[in-house]
Amino acid sequence: MAVRPADRARTTPDGGRDGAGPVAATIHRGGSPCDRPVPPRVEEHTMTTRDLPHERTAAAPGGISRRNLITAGAVLGTGVALGSAPAGSAAPVTTTAWSGWEDLGGDCRYGTGVSSWARGRLDTFVVGTDDALWHKWYERGWSEWESLGGRLKSNPAAVSWDRDRIDCFGIGRDDALWHKWWNGRRWSGWESLGGRCRGGVGVSSWARNRLDCFVLGTDDALWHKWWNGRRWSGWESLGGVCRGGTGASSWARGRLDCFVVGTDDAVWHKWYDRRWSDWESLGGRVKHNPSAVSWARDRVDVCAIGSDDRLYHKWWD
Repeated sequence: MAVRPADRARTTPDGGRDGAGPVAATIHRGGSPCDRPVPPRVEEHTMTTRDLPHERTAAAPGGISRRNLITAGAVLGTGVALGSAPAGSAAPVTTTAWSGWEDLGGDCRYGTGVSSWARGRLDTFVVGTDDALWHKWYERGWSEWESLGGRLKSNPAAVSWDRDRIDCFGIGRDDALWHKWWNGRRWSGWESLGGRCRGGVGVSSWARNRLDCFVLGTDDALWHKWWNGRRWSGWESLGGVCRGGTGASSWARGRLDCFVVGTDDAVWHKWYDRRWSDWESLGGRVKHNPSAVSWARDRVDVCAIGSDDRLYHKWWD
């Protein structure tokens, strides 16, 4: 997915133009996590050379530590997972119970982004203590750790829209959203998508060669940027005042579901189906970014860590 400089939007979440895509941005005051009607405008970020991600050559993100990557369960659907396949198996085994926890090692600062492009294949991404993006994959067994370089300061997000295709996203030290992809033969370099991002990276794909990215801006609103197969859109504000996010999923072509944590610690939901909905509260008391996934039409599963440090699950069927 080579992107010419002319195709890259130069607007940012704090000073961007709305309505550059399928809908104009609509910000709703009532019945939403939104406390103020519009985001403040600030100067566009100017990137310097030291902001650019760079390649790392270290052999692994670190030894066994308290911050190891630990997985359990099974893939919940395209783009997001909470688990790993059993060791020595060519494909996940259908069971009626959750597995135990499996330690995948490493010394991880942020994580986890997980995607799958085929049955029995898992790709896991974390940010190491060197701030680089690290990759470990499962295909009949777990690989060693692979450094993909970069200087990131947020949890990564990953999605696959075709066999042997992976797209990874993270927020750089310059507060911009950065993108790196695998095309079946090699990894690309890092591509800046601009923006002034606070965190909460989420990504989803509802069709081949389609990407929808979501971040929380420095104005605490949810922002959206998409790839339509030819070029990137500008940034679109979806409003809200969000404490955490973003979980994103799609169960049909042209359908998007986004989940954030509001200032009331509840999970809030906004969806796109020909137009953006109002914000909907799903309740709960959540302390970390939610994750979302869909494994069938009209099905969405949301997982989040509650204020009691337990993992909670809510679904729409």
